[in-house]
Amino acid sequence: MFMKIEVAPQLNPEEILRRAGYFKLVTKKHDQISWVRRLGSGFYPRFHVYLAGRIINLHLDQKQVSYQGTAAHSGEYAGSVVEAEALRIVEVANQIMKEKFVDI
Repeated sequence: MFMKIEVAPQLNPEEILRRAGYFKLVTKKHDQISWVRRLGSGFYPRFHVYLAGRIINLHLDQKQVSYQGTAAHSGEYAGSVVEAEALRIVEVANQIMKEKFVDI
């Protein structure tokens, strides 16, 4: 369902997301923490991430919930845009790995 990115044990998934331009989003209604990166000046579209241990679960929210009383939205869980963002997150993780574990 989600695009999944496994984080190396030496790295902190939250540090990777912050460095990749994501910020924490706390949903008070569900007492849930996720991470988002906006693609423009509005709240949508946005990349949306849930952390599950060392796994980054990524998808793209295209727009806000359309129907009252539902949790569904227009989300993309695969495709070239989501794949490109996953690759960008992996590149950020690789850069952090190089910075922290470079042989001197």
